[in-house]
Amino acid sequence: MRTLLILLTVLLLGGCAAGQGLKGQYDQPVTVEAPTAKEFDTIPPPALGKVVVAVYSFTDKTGQRRPSDTQSSFSTAVTQGADAFLIKALKDVGNSAWFDVVERGGLASLTQERQIIRQMREAYDGPNAKKLMPMKFAGMLIEGGITGYDTSTRSGGMGMRVLGIGPQTQFSEDIITVSLRAVSVNTGAVLAAVNVQKTIYSTADSIAVLKFFDNDTQVFEFESGITLNEPATLAVKTTVEAAVVELIKEGELKDVWDFAYQPESGKE
Repeated sequence: MRTLLILLTVLLLGGCAAGQGLKGQYDQPVTVEAPTAKEFDTIPPPALGKVVVAVYSFTDKTGQRRPSDTQSSFSTAVTQGADAFLIKALKDVGNSAWFDVVERGGLASLTQERQIIRQMREAYDGPNAKKLMPMKFAGMLIEGGITGYDTSTRSGGMGMRVLGIGPQTQFSEDIITVSLRAVSVNTGAVLAAVNVQKTIYSTADSIAVLKFFDNDTQVFEFESGITLNEPATLAVKTTVEAAVVELIKEGELKDVWDFAYQPESGKE
């Protein structure tokens, strides 16, 4: 009877863990909203219209490799395409009211394509060929990068067993740091600069059973659990968006630009 009760308990706990994993697998997809989503969308627009900016690079400056307890890893801890998140954030912040972003990451390809168009028009239309519009220049550069990725800044856990049966919970925290600055093309001066940090959480929940039978000559052991890790790429995206919001606030404090209205009043 005692053995049957233990087996039923193990099956019940194992079924719960498996059910949790299957639920996460088959749930309908949902849109993930960043904590800064509300402020990111509702920050007041600039008083003098959009600012034309350029992003040449926004790279991982940490050199951090993905943590591994068993072997050396050549995979990086964070995405190498953070510039795409920055460009998207600059385009969308304040409901797309703040920045016009000009292409600079693929400038060589853009220039070559314009040259091809120019040659083809001249070949067909001769001296009267329609000229391309001049490329838009930027008055400000947005520069920076991922400057920090600190792993296991805090970790711990808690567990308990009664009669060889009990749960255990573990957690760890990583910190990612993003730096952003606005540089004047006219003077080369750094007009505003910010550093933003975000904590990345990882948790592990498990249940274990350890029992001895037949005068402690036979042992039965069972363990089941699930680990949840916050995606580092999503954390980078969220941190970049927060950095763009903070850069706009810093620029307003430094008189780089003004809000069309004050956030507190909501009036022009």
